Amino acid sequence: MFSLNRVHIVGYQTQPVELRQTPGGASVTDLNLVVPVSFTGDNGQQIESKSFHTVTLWGSMADFAGQYVRPGTQVFIGGRLQTDSWDDEQSGEKRSKTKIVSLDFILLDPKDGQLAAPQNAGDLMRGVNNAEVIGNLTREPEMRTTTNGQQVVSLGVATNERWKDRQSGEDRERTEFHNIVVWGALAEQVSSTLKKGQRVYVGGRVQTRSWETQSGAKRTTTEIVAERIMPLGTAHPVAQSSIQAGASAGAPAAPMNQAPAAESFDQSAPAEPAGDPVGVAVPEVNYTSEVKVEDLPF
Repeated sequence: MFSLNRVHIVGYQTQPVELRQTPGGASVTDLNLVVPVSFTGDNGQQIESKSFHTVTLWGSMADFAGQYVRPGTQVFIGGRLQTDSWDDEQSGEKRSKTKIVSLDFILLDPKDGQLAAPQNAGDLMRGVNNAEVIGNLTREPEMRTTTNGQQVVSLGVATNERWKDRQSGEDRERTEFHNIVVWGALAEQVSSTLKKGQRVYVGGRVQTRSWETQSGAKRTTTEIVAERIMPLGTAHPVAQSSIQAGASAGAPAAPMNQAPAAESFDQSAPAEPAGDPVGVAVPEVNYTSEVKVEDLPF
């Protein structure tokens, strides 16, 4: 694997589950989850909020969700971010929606029902909304200043997913483009340090914002609010000093500033799991798409 695109969330289903079947007989459904989140704002104050996520489940996971998930059910989802694009049927404008394609799904409620929320639990009740990507910057960092004087940087990071098509046996690849938002002091460091094309690690939380265009149409965008960013493939003084100290103590020294050739790595992603197609765009429950289920290539 030469890039990373992973999301972990713990959230609550907000509506009844609608199970669908593809022409090939595969089950698919979309969960619509709300995740309570708590984070520290730029002014140092603790902010209580919530985020909403569309999660697509395939095959056995979809069947299980259709049988056991109800409004209010708490679940764990491990997956990857995927953006589907289409042309608006009326305006012809390019539209897109970002969702989570589930790779791991765990039902969290006890068999006899949810427990009551504990009193004075504080930080124990914080939700889980973690996103991690490893990829290349697609543009130069763009520094802006908000009306209240806060520094913010916008980044683009591209990740790649490879897998083997189960029917044709051919290798397939999909590129995802992630919008990254960085605030405060971290934004200033990013703006002065990172460059287009550089490989980076980004860790943060997934956030979807909504707004209205001048014509009154509602639009949304999904981004990762970065809490950690690390340039990759760069030497670090602390690590180098540790390696050198180990070598002087008699441990075998690793060659400095040398990396294995790219060809020495198997960069293909695992094959798609049976019944859980990956990288196939399907209609969402909550938006109109030009992609029709009968046109799916399986």
